[in-house]
Amino acid sequence: MGRVGLGVAVGCAVVTCAIAAALVGRRARSWWRWARVVGVVGQFEEDCVTPVWKLRQVVDAMVVEMHAGLASDGGSKLKMLLTFVDTLPDGNEDGVYYALDLRGTICRVLKVQLGGSGSKIINHKVEQQRIPEELVSGTSEELFDFIALTLKEFIEREENGQVPGSKKELGFTFSFPIRQLSVSSGVLIKWTKGFTIEDVVNDPVGTLAVGHYDDADTVAAVIIGYGTNACYVERSDAIIKYQGLLTDSGFMIVNMEWGNFWSSHLPRTCYDIALDDESPNRNDQGYEKMISGMYLGEIVRRVLHRIAEVSDIFGDSAHHLSVPFILRTPLMAAMHEDDSPDLREVGRILEESLQTSGLSLKAKMIVVRVCDVVTRRAARLAAAGIIGILKKIGRDGSGGVASGRTKGKPRRTVVAIERGLYTNYSMFRVYMNEAITDILGQEIAQNVVLRVSEDGAGIGAALLAAAYSSKR
Repeated sequence: MGRVGLGVAVGCAVVTCAIAAALVGRRARSWWRWARVVGVVGQFEEDCVTPVWKLRQVVDAMVVEMHAGLASDGGSKLKMLLTFVDTLPDGNEDGVYYALDLRGTICRVLKVQLGGSGSKIINHKVEQQRIPEELVSGTSEELFDFIALTLKEFIEREENGQVPGSKKELGFTFSFPIRQLSVSSGVLIKWTKGFTIEDVVNDPVGTLAVGHYDDADTVAAVIIGYGTNACYVERSDAIIKYQGLLTDSGFMIVNMEWGNFWSSHLPRTCYDIALDDESPNRNDQGYEKMISGMYLGEIVRRVLHRIAEVSDIFGDSAHHLSVPFILRTPLMAAMHEDDSPDLREVGRILEESLQTSGLSLKAKMIVVRVCDVVTRRAARLAAAGIIGILKKIGRDGSGGVASGRTKGKPRRTVVAIERGLYTNYSMFRVYMNEAITDILGQEIAQNVVLRVSEDGAGIGAALLAAAYSSKR
């Protein structure tokens, strides 16, 4: 009996040790898995960091590239295209004007009624049509036939089926890079936003027109949505590549095409490099790929896919995470702004988009952290770009040719902002405003107003048509 009892005791001890060893091994493996996850996220966070000194380097690099782009064509990654818009609406325009707004794959038609004498916009109507998929890769003739028909049908409905007896002024805003030959003509440089058409007034200019119509202190406009671009009011004599350029106003709006900005000071990660390498426009639109809505969700996806490769915290969803652009930026924003205790919205979005289920709270917190890193970097870099524009024209409080101060006080400066990242994504907006204060300091920053422009591109085109009509 003693031997049997001893045998049982020894056997129990062996089993207990085996169980303990298994538990220790499982905990060790779990610890190592999380250590790898933390390592991936920590390295990504470190590579994306944007301290104030780095943002100021980006500001200065933007100014240098702006000068180079104004000095000669091809002298900079920034095209710095002349728009030949040297008149902005001032609130005295009146009458009915139409506008076309080709925005990505959406064609919008507008009718705007102006009252003149400071009465502003009395009424406006907007209709939109999605451009058929076959036209996105068709010919320019087919595309513009569709646009013309859309406009014709809209005007006939507004005019009760009658062709207008008098000439109507039309503004046309075009969200693709154009080399303008005059205020009413131009040549397309290249298609973007998924268009692959083989033959064939940029939208921030319209946004600037609306901004100036509402507030005469508006000096620039920035589009931050699916794509991104900016324009600003420049002195005519500063446009060196067109020496002798004369305008009645002494200024001209310059379309920067700032999505193509690049500098070694931009905090680029291995995920940004891979995204660029696999894109159809490699080595182009580098700034846009770091700050615009087309790419932010994709950067998050790439980081999450890497996490899935080194751990099992997302279960069997690694396959789904390998699909490019499966995680759209609006979904990323919704996860980032989920403030429920159990991050329920994060779980729902990941389950619907990536077929994950039963994620731990810790895993969902990792997702939110990655979203935060991507968004914070994008917003702060966008803010640095805006300050770069203000520094170029002397409106950042540091002096310059155009003084940023009036009688010893910082001069009020307005930048019109349009599209969803700033207007609809609250965390992006918070980080962007925070960065402007960080770069400029509180005294100057409180005089820089980022003003949301609703439907600026389309209405702005109509306002410019009105402004130029009154000049004739």
